[in-house]
Amino acid sequence: MIDPSNMVSVFRRLCLEAGEIVMKFYNLGNFDVILKKDNSPVTLADKEADKHISKGISEHFSEIHLITEEQTQTHINKHDSFIIVDPLDGTKEFISRNGDFTINIAYVENGEPIIGVVYAPAKKRLFYTHPSYGAVEEYQPFDEDAQNGLKRLKPRTPDNEKLIMVASKSHRNKDTEEYIAQYNVSERKAAGSSLKFCLLASGEADIYPRLGKTMEWDTAAGQAILRASGG
Repeated sequence: MIDPSNMVSVFRRLCLEAGEIVMKFYNLGNFDVILKKDNSPVTLADKEADKHISKGISEHFSEIHLITEEQTQTHINKHDSFIIVDPLDGTKEFISRNGDFTINIAYVENGEPIIGVVYAPAKKRLFYTHPSYGAVEEYQPFDEDAQNGLKRLKPRTPDNEKLIMVASKSHRNKDTEEYIAQYNVSERKAAGSSLKFCLLASGEADIYPRLGKTMEWDTAAGQAILRASGG
């Protein structure tokens, strides 16, 4: 039996610590981009953040299977419950220096993401599931050892004649544009990484279309937060 409060606390601290690692590379402009087999980019920041998070997860939750994007040997998964990590979601945004990248950690139980933390270090926004409040955004400044003020997340009631659409900066395609054209969209927001789920959870957007390939480490933490908010 997991303790949700303890798990969120550990995930939150690891995200903040990994954020410091990522921002050191970001501020130095030290990317050292390598293309993986699927032609997606990976940087030293991805790898160092992954190393730190993986070590922390193994120390606190060694009994739970860990899946992380940057360790392909973890992808062969025979478990219904597991922790899943994207140490740097939005590597393209990281490389282009637009700030729309996040660190994602989630716990999936019986195939459903139920606990998640999403941290956008360049934008200084921190979102997570909360045992008492559903889902929250924490106010900065952030303390790795103690929570600051919290804002309870709640999606807005959409006006179907004036929808706010949030869509990917890097993965928009013809199918996505045709999907968007079916709706009365009054405002479009472009965002990268799992931040899009959090904008839905916080009421800053109504709908996020994604027609195309994605991976569970990209979506699990954001899905947990959005669901916990009532979205």
